[in-house]
Amino acid sequence: MIGSWCSGQKVRYSFINLSRKNDAGMETKIIKIDKPVNQAPALLAAGDIIRAGGLVAFPTETVYGLGANGLDAAACAAIYAAKGRPSDNPLILHVADRAMVDTIAAAVTPMAEKLLAAFCPGPITLILPKKPVVPERITGGLGTVGIRMPEDDIARALIRAAGVPIAAPSANISGRPSPTTAALVYRDMAGRIPLILDGGPCTFGVESTIVDCSGATAVILRPGAVTREMLEEVLGRVELDPALVGEGTTPRAPGMKYTHYAPKAPLTLLAGAPSMMASAFRREITKRQLLGHVVGVIVSEEVAAAIADLLPAELLAVYGRQADLPSIAAHLYEALRSFDLKPADCLLAEGTTEAGLGLAIMNRLHKASGFRTLSAKTGAFVK
Repeated sequence: MIGSWCSGQKVRYSFINLSRKNDAGMETKIIKIDKPVNQAPALLAAGDIIRAGGLVAFPTETVYGLGANGLDAAACAAIYAAKGRPSDNPLILHVADRAMVDTIAAAVTPMAEKLLAAFCPGPITLILPKKPVVPERITGGLGTVGIRMPEDDIARALIRAAGVPIAAPSANISGRPSPTTAALVYRDMAGRIPLILDGGPCTFGVESTIVDCSGATAVILRPGAVTREMLEEVLGRVELDPALVGEGTTPRAPGMKYTHYAPKAPLTLLAGAPSMMASAFRREITKRQLLGHVVGVIVSEEVAAAIADLLPAELLAVYGRQADLPSIAAHLYEALRSFDLKPADCLLAEGTTEAGLGLAIMNRLHKASGFRTLSAKTGAFVK
């Protein structure tokens, strides 16, 4: 619990000496936060910005969010402008506690109550009917809203300081990989927002699991760290939304309609058994190099060791061991973004299992690649 975050203890925070101004003259500052309990003035200042209609980037256990007053339509519109985000892509409202859920949800269904008890605070977002106080500007005109209670202490302290639910997508230019450090937020948002709260690297590295709880059966709209298997232990039957396999639908949650998580160079995903990956990457790298391409790869430690002779080290991004899905998830976006400043003109990424956390990892890789997927076994495109 963080109820004592404004206890008046000695303040320990600092403004990092970074700033950049856009054409309108906005300066972006970074405040390094250690523990919310020791840094009430910094959080109160950030809360003031939120209440006044401004934007603040802040850490969560999943990725960094770009926050605004979730009950202020104009403030939420500023999020879309800062990110270049399509206006029909819904936003999630972040709350500090269970009581705040009732201020924005018209009804909390029995399945939602079970998920709140089992996983909140944590990396899960629940889709519920919204109250009129929630602006349609952030729901894409839908009658439902995504609600999340983050586990991260800094995130919840900021929400308490603001005194309102905070609308927050990931703190990056729309369509790009989400940021998992304050430095990556700064790369995209410098000159666009006044403040970034730096709480260090995020734990999970992929966005929250989104579960639609507004119908008779729970439906996963976006997989995340709370896996389908974990949800089924609590609820029994849980369905996957058709949009997760590339079918076009009206977006009911962030990330469903538009290409997301994409690096600057075009990405192709290799899918198949781990034992086939090393030979598949050697085949695909060599094929592209013979055509004159500068190839970059995002792979496991095992595959990296097998292809190191084909590539310079700067074009080889390692996201973890094949069996360590939490490590892969935590480092995936960092690996994708690492190629923004490198000369690769095409990228290859190693897929994982789709069981457990692998479903979330593969969802992000499919979106990042635009569903361009090659079979590791045959080299043919997978439909």
